[in-house]
Amino acid sequence: MSDDATTASLRRGLAGYLRAVADALAVPAEATSFEISDTVSAYLGLSRRWGQRPRHDLMLVWNERHGWALAVETEPGEPTTVVGYLASDQVAPDPAVVARFVTDVLAGRRTAARRPDFPTTAARDQLANELARYI
Repeated sequence: MSDDATTASLRRGLAGYLRAVADALAVPAEATSFEISDTVSAYLGLSRRWGQRPRHDLMLVWNERHGWALAVETEPGEPTTVVGYLASDQVAPDPAVVARFVTDVLAGRRTAARRPDFPTTAARDQLANELARYI
């Protein structure tokens, strides 16, 4: 597959995957975004709050290297406060697993996992193939 075809396939698959995760969390489409550049990444703005920082918004962020992380939205220039990482053997776990992770962390039923590291390759066809089921 050419680089352009792989990027197009990855874009469609990631858009579908992000939409499925957003649906599982009842997040509207306008609170989501993704980017395919040197790193493939995604963002979901959550309406839920974390008890330890109740005045700050939460976000769920994903990238091809570390998977999903639940974090506190901070002021520009401040470092992001990660509440927890989703421990998974898959870079793109099922949307229901992601939703359960968010609910469990915010309810205090899950402790923060260590940041996972997934191998990345220069070719993105494997990730595109994994996300193709969401097209």
